[in-house]
This record gives sequence, structure tokens and C-alpha cells, in this order.
Amino acid sequence: MALKKKLSTRKSLRKPQGKKVKKAAKKGAKKTVKKTPKKLSIKKKTTKKRPASKKLVKKQEGKLVGLITHYFPHVQAAVIKLKEPLVMGNTVKIKGYTTDLTQIITSMQIDRVDISSAKKGDEIGLQVSSRVRQGDKVYKL
Repeated sequence: MALKKKLSTRKSLRKPQGKKVKKAAKKGAKKTVKKTPKKLSIKKKTTKKRPASKKLVKKQEGKLVGLITHYFPHVQAAVIKLKEPLVMGNTVKIKGYTTDLTQIITSMQIDRVDISSAKKGDEIGLQVSSRVRQGDKVYKL
């Protein structure tokens, strides 16, 4: 009795996915290479310009006076680094992402000493009526 080997019937006849299988070239056959012509296209950079009438314009709140550098919630006071001089009685607007406050200056201090005016470059303490945040801008109206 001859033993017959059982051939597997599940031989994969599929080509491997993702890889191209090259066929062996016959002897004496010439290899042909397809050359694709280079496309000479000049693309112009175009930028869309808005008409002058539709330009986005920021609303001007007033003259920028300074920036809030710190806020003390227990005394409701803000520290402001001044870029322009301020005088007691001026109306200021404090504007930020969540802040929009307009008030008249009633109390200003430098190093816990009351002052009536402050010059450019001073860091002053200003009493505010509601919460302000670091980075808010201070405008003079």
C-alpha cells in the first residue's frame, strides 16, 4: 500500500496585498520603461483681497493707558502697569475676554500711599468695583 500525501486544499492563490509582485522577464526580452512627461505648470499665487469697505475694524474703546498685572480679591484692588499718565477723577474702561467694566477713579495708591496722579511707567493700585483679570487692558475715556 502506498501512502498518499494529502495535499492541502487551502493554498492561497491570492497575491500579497500592498506589494506588487514582478513577473520574471523572458530571456532575450527587452525591458520597456514608460516615461511620463513632466508637467510644466506655473501656478500663480493668488491672495484674495478684501475691498476697503469690508475690512474688519476694531472698535476703539479709548486711549490705551495700561495693563492689569494682578488682582487682589479680598480688597477688590487691581495693580496696573501704566503706559500713559492717569489722574484722579478720570473715567477708565477695563476690557478683557470676560471683563467689561467702566468706572471713575476714586482711589489710587503707590506702595500703600494715596496719590492724585500717576505718570507713565508707574505701577499703581486701583480700587475696582468688580473682578478683573491679569492681562486685561485699561483704556482712558
